[in-house]
Amino acid sequence: MPVTTVDEIVVSARRTEAPIWEVKRGDSTLILVGAISGVPRDVEWRPEALEAATRRSQRILFPQEGRASVADVLRLIWRIRTVATLPRGTTTADYLAPEVQARLETVMADQKNDSWRTNSLMILSMDLMSDHAGYERGRTRTAADIIKKAARDARIPVRPVGTVRGDEIVDSLITAPPATYATCLERALAAAEAGPEGAAIRISDWRARRVPEVMAQPLEQALGLCWPWGDPEIAPLLRRQWAEAVQTALGEPGVTMAVAQLRVLAEPDGVLDGLAAQGYEIEGPAWKADRVAVGSSGLTSSR
Repeated sequence: MPVTTVDEIVVSARRTEAPIWEVKRGDSTLILVGAISGVPRDVEWRPEALEAATRRSQRILFPQEGRASVADVLRLIWRIRTVATLPRGTTTADYLAPEVQARLETVMADQKNDSWRTNSLMILSMDLMSDHAGYERGRTRTAADIIKKAARDARIPVRPVGTVRGDEIVDSLITAPPATYATCLERALAAAEAGPEGAAIRISDWRARRVPEVMAQPLEQALGLCWPWGDPEIAPLLRRQWAEAVQTALGEPGVTMAVAQLRVLAEPDGVLDGLAAQGYEIEGPAWKADRVAVGSSGLTSSR
């Protein structure tokens, strides 16, 4: 592929309102798109440049796919009551520190009944994020949605970076001890205390490519510590698959666009840290709080 064409793709990608990084090795160019979930459809941002870059890429990488068999689904349905509630005779107070329980009582004071006290910590965490923290789980329009549609329309090859077996997903959900999700709930509670305003700031920071600020938002931290990213069995597999897929992409000629959750790229020891440790020049916004962007384009070159 001519260098000028590669440059045009990269420049187009950078014009969008999303964190974009570029990594090169020989005749391989990797464009990393840091996506976040929960962006409502009525939030205005400029996806046109990202669509254009997608149409001119050679291949697109997407997050993992979960493959569940009929038996896996039936198992989950059969055990859903176990997943949704705490063991009989226990409440949230049995798994949370007293000060955390007190904060939870304050946030849940407007509930019509006390049934939330016996909900599993995972389910309660999800409810805190959607009902109190302003996390949109319904009508959303994310960078991944934009890229997927553009790739499909242009018939660009798309592949997931890996798969997760259905039995692994089901087992991680129904066998994990309730206390596994205590940290998740604490972060979700902090997001609930920040309220919808915190969720709006997270999206605004993402659009402005303020990556460290996004990563510091309580809602983003909660999403990074709750299932599946906080799951001690599933999370390491997901991160390893991304690391391996990035290395494979850097060995393929032309341009590969990879859309990943921002936390996978920018978290400590994440994809970007791993590439920097290997000596790659990374062009894009600073992803650590101690990195300062340089140059008129707002980009930084990091090792």
